[in-house]
Amino acid sequence: MRNYKVGLIGFSIGGHVFHAPFIAGNRQLSLYKVTARRPEQQKLLRERYPEAIAVAHADHIINDADIDLVVIATSNDVHFALARQALEAGKHVVVEKPFTNTTAEADALIALARKKGLLLTVHHNARFHSDFKTVKRIIGEGVLGPLVNYEARYDRFRNFLRIGAWREEDLPGSGIHYDLGAHLVDQALQLFGRPEWIFADLRKQRDGAKAVDDFEFILSYPLLKVSLKGQMLAKEPTARYALYGWNGSFVKPGIDPQEAKLREGAFPHEDPDWGLEDPSSFGRLSLLKDGTDIHEAVVSERGSGPDFYANVVAALNGGDLLVTAEQARDVIRVLEAAEESWEKKCAIRLTHELIAY
Repeated sequence: MRNYKVGLIGFSIGGHVFHAPFIAGNRQLSLYKVTARRPEQQKLLRERYPEAIAVAHADHIINDADIDLVVIATSNDVHFALARQALEAGKHVVVEKPFTNTTAEADALIALARKKGLLLTVHHNARFHSDFKTVKRIIGEGVLGPLVNYEARYDRFRNFLRIGAWREEDLPGSGIHYDLGAHLVDQALQLFGRPEWIFADLRKQRDGAKAVDDFEFILSYPLLKVSLKGQMLAKEPTARYALYGWNGSFVKPGIDPQEAKLREGAFPHEDPDWGLEDPSSFGRLSLLKDGTDIHEAVVSERGSGPDFYANVVAALNGGDLLVTAEQARDVIRVLEAAEESWEKKCAIRLTHELIAY
């Protein structure tokens, strides 16, 4: 069984919370080198991953002949440049979402990876969340009948700006529509395929905000309206998902528990209950069946974050990727169309040539 050496570029929240624990938990991956410039990052790396080597620059990873896979968990504005450099150096690449800042950049990376015969994928890990897996199951079972409305949202409450946070600066790929919205768009495309058109509302609501902190996307399908929302001023919790069909509805509160545990420092491979939701977060199914009202709690699917890197290893060994670069490129096209929609204050049609579904 071959072991693949991994170089992780970025050891802030993205790297040390969302990537390193899953890499460390996979027996065919070794966390070999990590960019850790700040003293606190170096200390954390020594404590949690003592066998990993701290380096000061991405070049020390990309130019290392022993490294097989480069994981890019940096600010969005350098995803393209680092991914291109890694591919040109002959490395397989995982890029944190959003893939790139433009469709043109995504297409360039896809073409380069094909030319080099290298794996290229994007960390759309929300596909492996308990809440989304439950929603996907409910839709697949067809109990709601034909869907007419699908709502999904990421709400936060932080009524101040974080000083020095790149996500809140006026940079390419900044704003919660590129951050949280990318998850919701990817999920919608996985569930329903290519929409006919999109209308978007993008706001900067907090005092001094430089980047979008409130968004709503409406994706239109022939018989279905998809509404994707996110905001930073939601003090009271809202439903994560709400599905409305001819036979009834399904409303899902709460949120997948994996991120909270990762932020606490847990390792997925050490927790036998990893990904299990508390019953308080179970969704509620309400149906009208044969003239009878039915209301029941729905036990959530188990979150399975380790599946992302398990699939990367499988693909390195000749299997198929679950998250293809082409799918991630489609997400960027929708986000570009959303910005165009808000700028022009109109709906933007999405053509078959632009969306690969």
